[in-house]
Amino acid sequence: MGKRGRPKADVTKERIVTIRMSDAEYHTLKEYSDTHQQTITETIKSGVDLLYRSGKS
Repeated sequence: MGKRGRPKADVTKERIVTIRMSDAEYHTLKEYSDTHQQTITETIKSGVDLLYRSGKS
C-alpha cells in the first residue's frame, strides 16, 4: 500500500513567528487582506518582501 497523507513540500516551513498587535492594527491588517483576497500570512509575507526589496539599493 502507498503512502498516505499530504506529500512533503520541497521547502519545509519550520519557523513560527508570533507578534502582538493592537485591535486597530489587526483590523487594518485584516481589512487589507480581505480587500486583496489574501490570507493574513500572505499579506505579512508580501510586506516583508516589499521592505526587503526596497532596502536593497
